Amino acid sequence: MVEQADGTGSTAPIQRSVLPIPDVGHVGLTTYDAKDPQTHYPPIVPLRPPAGAPNVLVVLIDDVGFGASSAFGGPVRTPTADRLANGGLRYSRFHTTALCAPTRQALLTGRNHHSVGMGAITEMATSAPGNSSVRPKDKAPLAETLKLNGYSTAQFGKCHEVPMWETSPVGPFHQWPTGSGFEYFYGFVGGEANQYYPGLFEGTAAVEPPATPEEGYHFTTDMTDRAVTWVKQQQALASDKPFFMYYAPGATHAPHHVPAEWSDRYRGEFSQGWNVLREEILARQKALGVVPEDAVLTPTPDEIPHWDDMPDELKPVLERQMEIYAGFLEHTDHHVGVLVDTLDELGVLDNTLIYYIIGDNGASAEGTLRGCFNEMTTLNGLPGIETTEFLLGKIDDFGTPAAYNHYAVGWAHAMCTPYQWTKQVASHWGGTRNGTIVHWPAGIADGGAVRNQFHHVIDVAKTVLDVAGLPEPSMVNSAAQAPLEGVSMRPSFDAADAAETHDVQYYEMFGNRGLYHQGWTAVTKHSLPWSADPPPELDDDVWELYGPDDWTQAHDIAAEQPAKLAQMQRQWLIEAGKYGVLPIDDRRYERINPDLAGRPQLIKGSTQILYAGMRITESSVLNVKNQSHSVTAQVELPDGEAAGVLITQGGEAGGWTLYCHEGRLTYCYNFFGIDYDIVSSDDVVSSGGAHQLRMEFRYDGGGLGRGGDVTLYVDGEPVGTGRVKRTIPMGFSADEACDVGRDTGSPASPDYGPRDNEFSGHIDWVRIDLGEDDHDHLITPEERFRIAMAKQ
Repeated sequence: MVEQADGTGSTAPIQRSVLPIPDVGHVGLTTYDAKDPQTHYPPIVPLRPPAGAPNVLVVLIDDVGFGASSAFGGPVRTPTADRLANGGLRYSRFHTTALCAPTRQALLTGRNHHSVGMGAITEMATSAPGNSSVRPKDKAPLAETLKLNGYSTAQFGKCHEVPMWETSPVGPFHQWPTGSGFEYFYGFVGGEANQYYPGLFEGTAAVEPPATPEEGYHFTTDMTDRAVTWVKQQQALASDKPFFMYYAPGATHAPHHVPAEWSDRYRGEFSQGWNVLREEILARQKALGVVPEDAVLTPTPDEIPHWDDMPDELKPVLERQMEIYAGFLEHTDHHVGVLVDTLDELGVLDNTLIYYIIGDNGASAEGTLRGCFNEMTTLNGLPGIETTEFLLGKIDDFGTPAAYNHYAVGWAHAMCTPYQWTKQVASHWGGTRNGTIVHWPAGIADGGAVRNQFHHVIDVAKTVLDVAGLPEPSMVNSAAQAPLEGVSMRPSFDAADAAETHDVQYYEMFGNRGLYHQGWTAVTKHSLPWSADPPPELDDDVWELYGPDDWTQAHDIAAEQPAKLAQMQRQWLIEAGKYGVLPIDDRRYERINPDLAGRPQLIKGSTQILYAGMRITESSVLNVKNQSHSVTAQVELPDGEAAGVLITQGGEAGGWTLYCHEGRLTYCYNFFGIDYDIVSSDDVVSSGGAHQLRMEFRYDGGGLGRGGDVTLYVDGEPVGTGRVKRTIPMGFSADEACDVGRDTGSPASPDYGPRDNEFSGHIDWVRIDLGEDDHDHLITPEERFRIAMAKQ
């Protein structure tokens, strides 16, 4: 492909199918003296995309159903989405994969999620290619292609595409954003983040939030500030160079964290309950034209309770859950608006192609039928701890730093109106249909219109290359490239009646399966997000068939047209074979266990040495749950009173910490923020010199989550004893780290705060040793699966 090398009028040919673009060597006279008049070399021309290539901003919001945003008829006011839709196009049949990491990897590569190894979340990777979480070298990311063609690239927010065994500070980093084509990254690596205390990275280096919640900190605000700073700097220094920015907040994934002034705007707006809310949403959707006038509201399945059947005394809590979520989404949309306003102020908005994808899947139904104040209680299989009385007592704390809250399944289902089911259920539109807005004034004349063409998240990469005038590369970083698997959406930019180009699309997630083909859909629901029941055999699943005129999949005609259903089932199998879906993997426990799943794991054995300054994820630390263990720190104590954290794991939502407080060696076990069992040494520890501080935990046994006896030692001598009444059986947190020498997230003990908790002496090392009384084998497969799904 021959083009201009940059926008300066140069006519030098440039071949863009092989990336990096090969250097052109100098051929000609080489003089001895640079002052010789015959000395001549062509000027160095900076690499740029073809003239007119637009800036690109991709916004991906987390866990939002089709019926949530006001831009698609929802109850949550999203003025930025409304503004962009009124100046751009609403896509009413745009689809995702039904789950977080798979959608993100498909978006970033332009390939189906199994094609790039992301059949599920990274925490459930197996050795099968379609589920390995390893991105094949022949499927380079879009950001890499754009960077190697002269774009500036940056990612902000959530990254959930890194294999679990590569998330530690030692890498490797080739699947981190900065190894995947993004020149700059600021955000978190994992499935979710505490919005008040996120574990942040700049590039691949761990960094701390610049403020505390008490000082007004919220991650969405922070990442937006970083994005604004980056794009201003980029425009100030390289305004002739287009940019590609991927803006992916952790919102609105649980925990639903938002300042009260945003959630209070929705006080009293959800007293009608989720069933009536669905009817209200559908009426607005029809008025907007994002569903047809004859669209049918699919019935609420038996598995989801009717609002009228919920206990009256619980309804104030349920209403508050939805008020919090609504404020969370509006708060997120507001910050998208801050970024859009910045582009407008810089004068680049008109030639910036914006994708505003409202949800990486349907709304999350992982909060149980009642919702929860601390989702870790539910994910640990202990929902009974949060009684109605308990929830009512916490109603004013929902959404605050004290909470780790999620809403009830009924609200999630309502946010997916008018469709069946929710996130994870890839068989039905409730799990995969996400309202999407495309805004590009320089390239779209039909502002405010609706487009009904069928599209999928894998179409974004193809579209970006199309509008930028760039070819699909045949070679990237010496690896021959497989074709992109999506289609360009550009024809629909120009014409509402543009022909359908995405004719066939398979779906699969945890055995939930579906096929779209020229308007028809054949689907089968295999499992549900909130159910711990084992799924049926794959061959026992019941398939449904919906015709091209059935917008919401409301009328199953499988019995009337068995031949058509058989044809669709066969086509699903063909697509599954083509894109690496087979073997279908609905296993639970086996996929959580790295040895059985066939993926590497960093930490093995019964002893682990850690050093000061380390911040690592829970999966990178020996599992101390449900067994006896000890924690030993070799330290140099300060002259005077010792203070600060030696080692901690988890945070306010649950965990443990060993530290010095008021000169005493202290151990605190935090049981979900409900109980704090604190054991301290009888006397102040000696000041100065080398000492060994130790905590031994003798587990009671007899099952999971039992208590135990704690003994504290200084230089081998017992200095204090106490009890922990009960322990957390499966997971301390979905996002908090294990820290050595300080507590970087939310504090695990009430004895210290989120700042100024560093150990006042010097730590040589900290060692964790496990006992031989491991009761971890008693955890059921369903319980392990639930913990893994917390991290999507």
